[in-house]
Amino acid sequence: MRVITTTSALTETCSRLAEGDFVAVDTEFMREQTFWPDLCLIQLAGLDEEAIVDPMAAGIDLKPFYDLMADTRVVKVFHAARQDVEIVFCEAGLIPTPIFDTQIAAMVCGFGESVSYVNLVKKITGRDLDKSSRFTDWSRRPLTDKQLVYALGDVTHLRDIYIVLKTELENTGRASWLDEEMADLTAPSTYESHPENAWQRLKMRVKNRKALAVLIELAAWRERLAQAQDVPRGRILRDEALYDIANQQPTSPDKLSELRTLSDGFARSQRARDIIDAVARGLERDPKTVPPLTHSQPMTAEATATIELLKVLLKAAAARHRVAPRLIANSEDLERIASEAEPDVAAMKGWRRQLFGDDALKLKRGELALTLSKGEVLAISSGQS
Repeated sequence: MRVITTTSALTETCSRLAEGDFVAVDTEFMREQTFWPDLCLIQLAGLDEEAIVDPMAAGIDLKPFYDLMADTRVVKVFHAARQDVEIVFCEAGLIPTPIFDTQIAAMVCGFGESVSYVNLVKKITGRDLDKSSRFTDWSRRPLTDKQLVYALGDVTHLRDIYIVLKTELENTGRASWLDEEMADLTAPSTYESHPENAWQRLKMRVKNRKALAVLIELAAWRERLAQAQDVPRGRILRDEALYDIANQQPTSPDKLSELRTLSDGFARSQRARDIIDAVARGLERDPKTVPPLTHSQPMTAEATATIELLKVLLKAAAARHRVAPRLIANSEDLERIASEAEPDVAAMKGWRRQLFGDDALKLKRGELALTLSKGEVLAISSGQS
């Protein structure tokens, strides 16, 4: 088992890998106790070579690896790439390009929705993976041979999967479909962390726009502090406490101490004073700078019925073209198609419109009907007998 621990060995390996058409990549990381992912292991595999890189080795410089990730002549192959790409972006400020994500490619090729790596390996190669090392603490040293074998398997099998899926995409003329899906994965905005936008990841609701203004300020404060101290957001303040403060809007330590979501004595801490300042900034914000509250309106009976028919049409189209339904349209797309005259959704663009979008609009207008023939759902013209 070859584990690279020096810059010179990494340079030589990456130079050889750069001569190939692709490199399979996987990373192992820890972030349970940190805000930023802590890179612990890098696995690489080309057509005739594979290696494990130890980023924690004393004195190693990962620049040759990042240069390989930036080499546009070499396709970087990942499975469920987002977190791996995020690590490279955080560590080096770059996005590997071009990217081939085998999870998304498998959805395009009809292997189901969000297929796991284990299942994809089984379906394509017939091999069963040993996942007993899945929950390894990758920051600990030394790693056992069993753990290293497990880690390397994540790219050696990935290499085989890539070759099969790439061939399938080319044979079916769907390579361009995957290119569209890679746009989000290769957009810097997907990985940039702006504290002023931190509130957008929160799921709970506030009672009014003034509370939202306070929540925006609180979430930005928490994000900056979590980044600066490199700790999880919840270590600074839990989501439930953010909402409680935003809705109650305490303007003094005494008022803050009355909140049940905060621990005893918290109101006397420095963070409490920072929170009071954040509340004040929120209350002082110009309402025009606060986004309007969006409360979902109940669907009409007609729209609800249309959505149910669209679901059937979607499943039929996905089955007929051997594409995962979620890749064509999600539940929000269906709701908007059912309720809006000109829905601006992905299902109404490009290859998705050809497979599903045009028929969805016809179904909505009553120009298309659904029928069952030999167990298969078929879409026919509503005037067809």
